[in-house]
Amino acid sequence: MKLNSDSLQRHLEQHLLPAYLISGDEPLLAGEAADAVRARARAAGFTEREVHFMDRGADWQAVRASAGSLSLFAARRLLEVRLPSGKPGTAGGRVLTSIVEALDADTLLLVLTGRLDRETQAAEWLRAIDARGAWVAVWPIGADKLIQWLGARARRLGLTVDADALAVLAERTQGNLLAAKQELEKLQLLAPDRRVTLEAVLASSADSARFDVAELGEALRTADAARALRVLGGLRAEAVELPLVLWATVRALHELTGPRLARLIARAARADAIVKGRITGNAWDELALLAADACGCAVPPAAAQAGA
Repeated sequence: MKLNSDSLQRHLEQHLLPAYLISGDEPLLAGEAADAVRARARAAGFTEREVHFMDRGADWQAVRASAGSLSLFAARRLLEVRLPSGKPGTAGGRVLTSIVEALDADTLLLVLTGRLDRETQAAEWLRAIDARGAWVAVWPIGADKLIQWLGARARRLGLTVDADALAVLAERTQGNLLAAKQELEKLQLLAPDRRVTLEAVLASSADSARFDVAELGEALRTADAARALRVLGGLRAEAVELPLVLWATVRALHELTGPRLARLIARAARADAIVKGRITGNAWDELALLAADACGCAVPPAAAQAGA
């Protein structure tokens, strides 16, 4: 059975399956999904919890032995396997498959991983969990869905948030759902009448947005100059490696053609030369000019000549 972070809670209100896999790289949503399974398991009498951290070289046979042993206090138990890489290897995959197939009414398996690649999604151990239990795939909230997500969160806290306040909050916390959650909880304390205005958000929130090169590429593909430059500023502030930023920038230019593409590639080559120390200059400034030009913004003549 396949679920997502939204449907999991509704599922748990009616069912508790023998095994759950929660995968994804959004810490808040993955953590909340795991907490929901743990809470439901406790309510069903799984009062004992055993956690195994399976890094590279970990002993999978110890997990097998633990799963097959009787509880010391004859209690129902939750067997939690944390697998950051999402790749248990051949031996680990066999152990997980055998555990899932042998689960009885007194043991519930919870596997926590990061995002799973296509190859892993076809693994036998995952198919075994999918057959007897549920796979909860957790995905980040995209920028286009963030305002809706914030609004739903606010309503759960009993808050009414003005539309412009939601927009600013989304802008300041995008890419960091934990920060968004904390901001809403803070606003809950600061809004005695449960009404959150733009002024309240401006007064209480900090710019907690995290940026990544994928967001930069998306901004360039949609010709959103303001967004692209803001993401670049965030990457620069976080000291992200310049070659990675340059790669994401050039990758987003593939749909362009003609003289404009040639001009942008030349500017990218200049930024690359600066990064490698072949010429002097500021690579971040060069990337900002490239981003603006790629989004269709006019580049000042002096700046254009500098890239020639």
